[in-house]
Formats: sequence, structure tokens, C-alpha cells
Amino acid sequence: MNDMNSTKKELAPEQQEALLSVLKTRFEKNMNRHKGLDWANVQAKLEANTGKLWSLNAMEQTGGEPDVVGHDEQTGDYIFYDCSAESPKGRRSACYDRAALEARKENKPADTVMDMAAAMGIELLTEEHYRELQKLGNFDAKTSSWLLTPAAIRQLGGALFGDFRYGTVFVYHNGADSYYAARGFRGSLRI
Repeated sequence: MNDMNSTKKELAPEQQEALLSVLKTRFEKNMNRHKGLDWANVQAKLEANTGKLWSLNAMEQTGGEPDVVGHDEQTGDYIFYDCSAESPKGRRSACYDRAALEARKENKPADTVMDMAAAMGIELLTEEHYRELQKLGNFDAKTSSWLLTPAAIRQLGGALFGDFRYGTVFVYHNGADSYYAARGFRGSLRI
């Protein structure tokens, strides 16, 4: 995975155009996620940061349905989160990180969420970000998503995940080496 990060990642012009069209349509259909923001400004920022378009495309291709959820007035960054109704299908059945994967004696998953996120150039949602996302809709009603875990919890072998059940957002823990067909991860990207 580290080799992937060292190569320049860019989309072909036709891929950029197709992705921008998908993002624009999603932006316009979900104005409640980004009230007061203008797509033309978002698109200009995206076109000036083609490396970030590659990351958004990776989010899209793995089922994340990225969308703008905020704008940082201080930095000028637009903030994208995975907004798929359920945890992205292309990012499930992975344990939390490389240490957890290496600790497993048998039945090892193919990948880790931390390695996948790094390869995509995105960050896992924190608990705070996950709760912010849940204010924009009901996400993970049937699945769950790994969350960026504080070092103190991870050092003890655990990792956090969140889901939405019974009209409530739950954040809970599991062994970092566990993995499930219904648990993936949601990412964020600042552009």
C-alpha cells in the first residue's frame, strides 16, 4: 500500500468530468448537507486540486457516495464525507489496522481500514465527525463503520465503531483484529 501513496494519482480528463457530474448531481439532491454553499465554488476548488479528485473517485468507486458536508471558513477547505446510506460496500470485511492484522493467527482479512484509507488519501471519521454526519440523515441502520480510534484505546487492543439503531447513534468497541461483512469505514477528505 505504501507504494501506492508514492505514485502520482490522477484521473483522465473524461474520468474527472464524469466524477464532477456525479458529485454535482449528489450535491444538488442533498442541499440539507451543505446549506448556503454554491456548487460553482466547490467545483472550482476541485478542478484546482486534481489529486484530491483521485481520492474522491476512490471513495465513489468503493461505494462511499462522497458529498460536501461543510466549509472551513478559516482554511477555505470544503469537507467531504462518505454519505452512502450504509457503510461502503467496497470497504467491508477488514480489521482496523496492520498491527491487528498481523496479530491474527488465522482467518486473516484481506486488508485493514487504516491501510485502505491511506491508499485512498482519506481519513477515517472520528466519533465527533460520525455524530455530525448522523445529524444529516440516518446512516448505518443495517451496517456499522469503524471510526478513528484514540491511541489509548488502540494500545489496549480495541477499536471504535458506530452505527444507528433504535433512533440513536451508538459508538461502541470491538477488538481491532475483528472484521465483519457488515462493517466497513467512512472517510473524510478536505479540499
